[in-house]
Amino acid sequence: MTTPARVVCRHRDRAELAVLVLVLVTSALAAKAVAEAALADGRSIELGVVQLQLSSNSGVAFSLGAGLPRWVILAVTGLVTLVLAGYAWRTAPTTSAAGRVGLAAILAGAIANVADRTGDGAVTDYLHTGWWPTFNLADTFITVGAALVVITTLRGSPEVDR
Repeated sequence: MTTPARVVCRHRDRAELAVLVLVLVTSALAAKAVAEAALADGRSIELGVVQLQLSSNSGVAFSLGAGLPRWVILAVTGLVTLVLAGYAWRTAPTTSAAGRVGLAAILAGAIANVADRTGDGAVTDYLHTGWWPTFNLADTFITVGAALVVITTLRGSPEVDR
């Protein structure tokens, strides 16, 4: 039987997830806008290990699928994002706080990349290392979020007592 306190906790877990996703999506899209404005003239900015340099990616990770029609990439990434959103929403109440942060980061990165892609069919990348494909903040959220989810899964997050 679900107690009223457990229902409140479930709603709070989901609200926290949604707020974190919103904050991360906003920050990823804002960083993209700042990078586009700062690098509009084709210049790059050296920041030590990373360089700010605009690049466009019509595919997905590592430009996979770049030759496919735009609508295919958008439909597939949109569907994957919707499935991930459903999974995150459903599991938020039984996932540890670190696991929820990881799911929120993955979901936010996916949403930001889909939103970016809807305009011209490509994602704007701006973080360049020289030894790794150019990426963006949303990609970083996805990677860090996936690492958090893997770590919390391997550690075995116990059911949260509230």
